[in-house]
Amino acid sequence: MSILERARPIAVLGLLAAGGIGVLSATQTWLTATRHDGGAAIEVAGGAALPLLSPLSLAVLALGAVLAIVGPVLRRIVAILAAGAGVLLAWTTAPIVFAPSLSAVASTVTETTGLAGVDAIAGIVDTLVPSSWPVVALIGWVVLIVAALFALITAGRWRAGGRRFRTDEHGPHHGEGTVDAIDSWDDLSRGSDPTR
Repeated sequence: MSILERARPIAVLGLLAAGGIGVLSATQTWLTATRHDGGAAIEVAGGAALPLLSPLSLAVLALGAVLAIVGPVLRRIVAILAAGAGVLLAWTTAPIVFAPSLSAVASTVTETTGLAGVDAIAGIVDTLVPSSWPVVALIGWVVLIVAALFALITAGRWRAGGRRFRTDEHGPHHGEGTVDAIDSWDDLSRGSDPTR
């Protein structure tokens, strides 16, 4: 079986895997802020460090599910949306991986200490230590972008979906003489009597 014959499952699994990584990583510690005053370190979850993480990851999961059943035109639209989400997530995750800033921990530090404002937070936070989760998420976004581009390039060559997704008036069985239970049910759904 060639890679083009497996293009649909490869692309769909790429989107679902990236979305799943994003949803999972949103609940994990991305940054740990140590304090000047010797107080307990403050752990910052991915969803707090990157507010777009949860909603965009859920959107990617939804796009992966949609990609599994839509036709060629919608496949390309879904692939473009998924690639855009991947680029946005990678763009916003990279600074947390390579040069985390106080803005990523500000909301959690404020909740924990009651201090607000950049100067107040800078006065209490000593260092920001990233965990491995931002790196895992960034790898997930690269997978997402590659899967979305792969879907975009190969979308026109995917095999058509099964008859259960057909909405045309004349299903695949018309003129073939044999009607199975699924075809009969489809005929009833379209308002025709398959017993005639």
